[in-house]
Amino acid sequence: MTQQIIHIHREPVELYKILKFTGMADSGGGAKNVVADGQVKVNGAVELQKRKKIMSGDTIEFAGVKYIVKLEDSAP
Repeated sequence: MTQQIIHIHREPVELYKILKFTGMADSGGGAKNVVADGQVKVNGAVELQKRKKIMSGDTIEFAGVKYIVKLEDSAP
């Protein structure tokens, strides 16, 4: 399984929004559908909550890729 890092600028971020803004899903509705269909894991468990709050350090698995969520430091 390949791994990638997702950088977020604030936390928490809702799961479906991460799927949408990273391009894992083509739209917000598409993101909600893949979550509802049980195609997404958060921290190793199937996640069915579309609005699950994702924090730095969480992992998301979708379509054979593991994504690690990191809070990006916005301070200069």
